[in-house]
Amino acid sequence: MAAADDWVARTAAQVQTEGERRYPGEVPTCASGISPSGPVHLGNLRELMTPHLIADEVRRNGAPCRHILSWDDYDRLRRVPAGVPDSFNEYVGRPLTGVPDPCGEHENYAEHFKDPLREALDLLGIQVTEISQTEMYTSGAYTDQIVLAMRRRADIGAVLARYRTRRAEPDADDEDDPKAAVYYPFRPYCATCGRDDTIVTAFDDDTTEITYICGCGAVVGPVPIAEVAGKLAWKVDWPMRWAYEHVTFEPAGNDHASPGSSFTVGEELVKKIFGGEIPVHFGYAFVGSSGGSSKMSGSRGGAPTPLDALEIFEPALLRWLYDRRRPEKSITIAFNAEVIRTYDEWDALSQRVAEGTAEQGDYANYVRASSTSDGPLPGTPRPLRFSTLASVADITAGDQTQMLRIVRDLTADDPVDSLDEVRPRLDCAQAWVTKYVPPADRTRVREAPDTTRLAALTESERDAIKLLVNGMGDDWSLAGLTTLLYGIPKLQAGLPITAKPTRELSKAQRTWFILLYELLLVGQDTGPRLPTLLLALGQDKVRSLLAPG
Repeated sequence: MAAADDWVARTAAQVQTEGERRYPGEVPTCASGISPSGPVHLGNLRELMTPHLIADEVRRNGAPCRHILSWDDYDRLRRVPAGVPDSFNEYVGRPLTGVPDPCGEHENYAEHFKDPLREALDLLGIQVTEISQTEMYTSGAYTDQIVLAMRRRADIGAVLARYRTRRAEPDADDEDDPKAAVYYPFRPYCATCGRDDTIVTAFDDDTTEITYICGCGAVVGPVPIAEVAGKLAWKVDWPMRWAYEHVTFEPAGNDHASPGSSFTVGEELVKKIFGGEIPVHFGYAFVGSSGGSSKMSGSRGGAPTPLDALEIFEPALLRWLYDRRRPEKSITIAFNAEVIRTYDEWDALSQRVAEGTAEQGDYANYVRASSTSDGPLPGTPRPLRFSTLASVADITAGDQTQMLRIVRDLTADDPVDSLDEVRPRLDCAQAWVTKYVPPADRTRVREAPDTTRLAALTESERDAIKLLVNGMGDDWSLAGLTTLLYGIPKLQAGLPITAKPTRELSKAQRTWFILLYELLLVGQDTGPRLPTLLLALGQDKVRSLLAPG
């Protein structure tokens, strides 16, 4: 693609220009926001990957750039996600950092869900400056902004009212939907029960004292708002943080970036209330998995996480799945058989880059996927085809000795010394086979020959098997076996083994391959590529199944 179509380069240039105009002499800031209310899923990763690509592009251009990750860990627990005990319903309404860790290993509930993402970000080469909103609110960092918002509550309420979606019934979870006749943009966490089932009943603009009631029966106040635990409603909190952190760029999902949505409200509030500017921004489409394209929800659970994806995708490849798509295009991360095609596409691109034939846009995507401004990401030294390694892992059931034997046969011209040379791709293939290949599709090698089928072989079939058994040892390699297996129908037709394929030959080859699968495997007429399968089984096993006695 032409440089004008390179959304990363174009946005990075805009961030540099706007950052200097808005905040002269400061390092521009790209922002992400994540709520650790449940497993942080692959949809959330786009919230992080998009600003990372922009910030890193700025750094590649020789200028500094900050990427902040605001943990919305002071948000209320709205619901208990899948995988968390139902007993945690008693904590609904409390801040995420005020809920215990479900596994008892972390400081709190929020940290339980932060740590896996931190591990994934490290593997992906995404460096962020973390900001805990719990720490910001409880330290008093936002006190002036909270007081300002409360004093300007009427102005804020008027803006929200203009854009509020009409509903048949109020949404109890909408912090921006007023519960009282007078709108207050601040919701306290009750000093008695710790929940946010509260209604502000009064605020004194002069003394900054607040009074509120809670569903638990507590009545609190008047008390200085600086001494009250609580946070701004999120449509107010977001623009407040833009101004506070001097955010130059922050994208968001399409639902937040459409006309009349959060960005529209935020643009008015950041200017009128907090004296800042709306960041450079755009909406991005959602991320689906395994053929789906529906929006993922971490708080509901069940959506695959970045660590789940990194079990089967090398880090550079996972980065590529995000950076190759324009923000407005949806992304599907496949965990099914499409994984093989994805790896093949990545390998083909890697080959074009190595040969110098990749198009400009593809080359830029490859560079951004395989490296950061700090240098290249670790990769697989000897990247054999993913499908081949998956077959090896499947057939051997993960036996390290057998895998090394097969991989050495596959690389006969330059044999590997250790399986480490084909890692992490081999580990990814093994994880994929183990966790995502349906049992019915797994390879089951026969333990004993199918004597009934062998007895019923036609003369032509016996001749083909004889050619294979007698000839396979002459060139026991992937290339040699490929030539022999495809060549046997040619030889039987009186043609040289190098004859070009025809429709008739292709039909004969398919019939021949089905016969081999039936004789070598249990209940299957298809399976791993036959040359790989034979190498995996070894010559002795192949002979025992095809020509016993």
